[in-house]
Amino acid sequence: MNEQITGALFKQMILHGAAAITAQKQAINDLNVFPVPDGDTGTNMSMTIGAAVTELNKTTPASIDQAASITASALLRGARGNSGVILSLLFRGLSKSLKGQKSAGAQVFAAAMQEGVSSAYKAVMKPAEGTVLTVSRLAAKRAVETAAQESSLEAVLEAAIQEGQEALAQTIDMNPVLKKAGVVDAGGKGYLLILEGMLAALRGEPLPEVNSEAEKPKADFDVFSAEEITFAFDTVFIVRKSAPDISLEPLRTYLNSIGDSLVIGEDDEAFKVHVHTNIPGNALTEAQKYGTLELAKIENMRTQYEDVAAGKKAQSVDDLEMEEAAAPPAPAAPEKKYGFLSVCAGDGLAAVFQDLGADGVVSGGQTMNPSTESILAGVEQIPAETVFILPNNGNIIMAAQQCAGLTEKNVVVIPTKTVPQGITAMMNVDFDAPDPQTITSAMTDSIGTVVTAQITYAARDSDFDGFAIKEGDYLALEEGKLFGTDGSLETLLEKLAANASERSASFISLYFGADVSEEDANAAGAVFERLCPEAEVAVLSGGQPVYYYIISME
Repeated sequence: MNEQITGALFKQMILHGAAAITAQKQAINDLNVFPVPDGDTGTNMSMTIGAAVTELNKTTPASIDQAASITASALLRGARGNSGVILSLLFRGLSKSLKGQKSAGAQVFAAAMQEGVSSAYKAVMKPAEGTVLTVSRLAAKRAVETAAQESSLEAVLEAAIQEGQEALAQTIDMNPVLKKAGVVDAGGKGYLLILEGMLAALRGEPLPEVNSEAEKPKADFDVFSAEEITFAFDTVFIVRKSAPDISLEPLRTYLNSIGDSLVIGEDDEAFKVHVHTNIPGNALTEAQKYGTLELAKIENMRTQYEDVAAGKKAQSVDDLEMEEAAAPPAPAAPEKKYGFLSVCAGDGLAAVFQDLGADGVVSGGQTMNPSTESILAGVEQIPAETVFILPNNGNIIMAAQQCAGLTEKNVVVIPTKTVPQGITAMMNVDFDAPDPQTITSAMTDSIGTVVTAQITYAARDSDFDGFAIKEGDYLALEEGKLFGTDGSLETLLEKLAANASERSASFISLYFGADVSEEDANAAGAVFERLCPEAEVAVLSGGQPVYYYIISME
């Protein structure tokens, strides 16, 4: 029987805990409906603690202090999703409590568990009961009470797990979302699996095997809808602090004003943010006032929910990362001075950029923001000394900028926020320019000459720029701002054409999307020809999702 947890034993406890949740990660995913029904809690928690396993396997910790510190640091940087960030906070507080300890007995370890809970509650802006916070809090409280009565570490963890199981069973009644779905909290269940794995290591049991799982309870995802997800983008990023003692409270207040499910974990060198928001670019921009952005991940939870509800695997940035890691392409050796990489969605738009001289196209756009790794892979495949990147979306600019310094090529990001801006920029390239700055200036200056309009639809009732929008309405945006809404697509096209006429536009291009027929697109073009008789009007197949039309006016 172990009476003290040493560094080596703590390492083994983490390895067991990771194996325990990995073995049942899909069962945890199937419970995941809160705060958003996107079915990824098991994956996020297993990958988060998996980051600690990777780091611990590189060393033999001499003390529990060292082992806990390595674990906490790895969890902070490897945390994925709301549940992963909270898990990292639980171990961050535990690590702080164990600082300076060579080993830990029952009372010391129980106190460290409670400190972990305190750290998690402090970091979560709006703690919700009936979640992993509740389960961990009551489990830690029971651990402390048990440790005051006896010195057995096994007895302490057994008592904590028993209390946690009782609390987990109650989460279905504590949280209305869980009650609606008929399941217990996924994060709480995942945390208890990790504790059970740690207890198994204390008992000297073998490492759990990852086998196919038996049938487990699943949430009824059909009782939800994508429209119930208020904030669409699950946004996670790491920032290296500009100063160790910088206060993050102003950032916390700002992020809470633009989203929910906010969790911020930090150490002396960096902080990690998890937030659900509709404007992830704003969150990243604001955070950079506190240091240097290192990593970022943005996923659309509405599309993830739709995949899960349809019985498919939810698309994740992690899938892209695994594909890239499986077959990393060798960088192309420079064969010319300049190369161009565009980001866009739709075969038609990709063909336009290639016709204008783009060497490569990365698939992505609205709701499909590619990772820095995806953009970097595109850069590396272009055989040029200098590669110009056209993000063509405001939320992609920052990811593109991270490529600089990650490659031996000279990377220049042209801050195009729309596809028409990118096309105009490409049309102003002098491929024989004497230096990159000449091209940069010409492309950047041209961006201001084009006005972009886009037509999409409202997926739910909402408020946009102070206007009440009804589900199913068509929305016209001009330069990112709401131009108008209507139940008729033809009416919006008439208004946009009239606006183009008032602007005295000389060149108008309509790129029609995947859901628009060529016949309807030509009819839309005829509207612009009628109301803008002096303009040159072109109708082109863009093939883009999300937007029925992307309209360029110059």
